[in-house]
Amino acid sequence: YLRMRKELPKNTDSIYVVDDQDLLIGTVQLSSLITSQPEQLVEEVLNQEIEAIPAELPDADVASVFERYDLISAPVVDQQGKLLGRITIDDVLDVIIEDADHSLMSMAGLDESDDTFAPVFTSAKRRAVWLGINLITVMVAAFVIGLFEHTIAAVTALAILLPIVPSMGGIAGTQSLTLVIRGLSVGHISSSNFRWLMMKELGVSIINGLLWAFVVGICVYFWFSFVQSSEYAVQLGITIAGAMTVNLIAGATAGALLPMVMTKLNIDPALSGGVVLTTITDMVGFFAFLGLATFFFM
Repeated sequence: YLRMRKELPKNTDSIYVVDDQDLLIGTVQLSSLITSQPEQLVEEVLNQEIEAIPAELPDADVASVFERYDLISAPVVDQQGKLLGRITIDDVLDVIIEDADHSLMSMAGLDESDDTFAPVFTSAKRRAVWLGINLITVMVAAFVIGLFEHTIAAVTALAILLPIVPSMGGIAGTQSLTLVIRGLSVGHISSSNFRWLMMKELGVSIINGLLWAFVVGICVYFWFSFVQSSEYAVQLGITIAGAMTVNLIAGATAGALLPMVMTKLNIDPALSGGVVLTTITDMVGFFAFLGLATFFFM
């Protein structure tokens, strides 16, 4: 029969076998047809351990199934198990590319269709919203700095070091945020393994926090001791080391938690997770650094 057809549909790697009511029974790989003896029956080479796709399954979940089982094609069935058609890898690739574009644009508060070809004022209006949200978060961070105005005035060297702590915390948080968002999108993370992931990210953040706190603390000490000849070199080194440890742990923890919390609240973490994370790492970083500075210098 296949020879009579002379041509097979694209990405055909197997033949679906159904009963007289079109209920899916299993699949026969084309490789099995080629390598089996001609007198063998179909039931002898039939694979009944198949991954059938329910017609109601969201396309993102279909992509996860294809990735998990390395599929080229898969049968689609209704609720009764009746064969409706098939999905092939090229369809899944379209979904993966579309989801990746959405996540990439969403992290900047953009929409691929609205912002690429939209009129100037439409795009400007959409982007203005996120610029306004970002301004609010920056104002909150500035308010935290303002609480320690007298400390900064007393030790002006703090102003030089101020951007380091929130920046390092932001990078650590973004790493965790990106990892968890990707894990959620491809179905690798669920409530069953999230606790393990949180403990892992906490451990990573503690190790990196202590490592880079030590490095930066030593660098600050030597800089202000031998180059700037400051009498506060030791205190500055301890202050920035302690603040960096706190903020790296806070950033990584927030980066891992935010996607799970936002997903439960039906908020796209790719769209707003970065803004919230930046606010957290800025506030914690400034407060930890200037709070420790106040303890040592005031």
